[in-house]
Amino acid sequence: MNVRTALGVAVGAVGTAVLGNRLLANRADDLENPIVGVERTYRWRGIETAYTVAGDPNDPDMLLCHGIHAAASSQEFAPIVEQLAEHYHVIAVDLPGFGRSERPPLVYSAMLYAEFIRDFAADITDTPVVVASSLTGSFAVDAAKESEFEQLVLICPTDETTTERSWLRTLLRTPIVGTTLFNLLASKPSVRYFYARDGYYDASRVDDETVDYAWHSAHQPGARYAPASFAAGTLAPEFDLQTELAALETPTTLVWGRDADLVPLRAGRDLADAADVELVVIDYATLLPHAEHPEKFVEYLTAELLHVGADMDRDK
Repeated sequence: MNVRTALGVAVGAVGTAVLGNRLLANRADDLENPIVGVERTYRWRGIETAYTVAGDPNDPDMLLCHGIHAAASSQEFAPIVEQLAEHYHVIAVDLPGFGRSERPPLVYSAMLYAEFIRDFAADITDTPVVVASSLTGSFAVDAAKESEFEQLVLICPTDETTTERSWLRTLLRTPIVGTTLFNLLASKPSVRYFYARDGYYDASRVDDETVDYAWHSAHQPGARYAPASFAAGTLAPEFDLQTELAALETPTTLVWGRDADLVPLRAGRDLADAADVELVVIDYATLLPHAEHPEKFVEYLTAELLHVGADMDRDK
């Protein structure tokens, strides 16, 4: 292949990638609010973030913080919001860089998310119960050190990501190659595979509506920037979760899917023992027990919160 031919092939490939990326962007309509309730916005350090409130404002506040992955959003909690809103004033937020919140081209970090949760909770809630999923659980623990949280509920929390690869973040942030690679990572087959492999015990529970919403979320303008930091391993907090949780005064409950593989139950047991906190295990579930078994999750969660609350009252 001579230089002219090679150049022609390269130009053609780039043109095809650009066209494909534009077509995908055009297919991704504005993201609808996946949660029943009233949507509001909160401006934080110049970033417009979206959150939804449901329930009686006179009830105790409960803040829901979704996990981190390419298609993450508050949709994760859609199956449980209405049930929780019967007893709590529920606030479900889309973290910066995800869902219906703005997605500026920042270098996202664990500290940024911890500070967001701390500031959001202080400005929008009143001594909330904070429910946080997966990696966001470690952000919530960090935020709790300087916050007045009533309780923490951490769903399969972790402080680990992949090995740090800053070059991957740089690559995913590039306009053409990065967008193309991210579109492959966030394709509908990839989204479904993630949910079926790591999110749900029963893959048949992963419905088309969930996959379609996740796909649309991952194809909003700027969608690749926050996941690029996650994929590069730069969202890992700079502390040991066991140590931080053990030193934390905020009452904490861990919730785990018995069959979780990515963050296995043995890690949950080790964390509960080391930090001396409660552990609730939900059968036939993996990383998203609240999405796969919403009734069971709410039942266990409510019972555990009442139990911890009673213990706190006796200590006073």
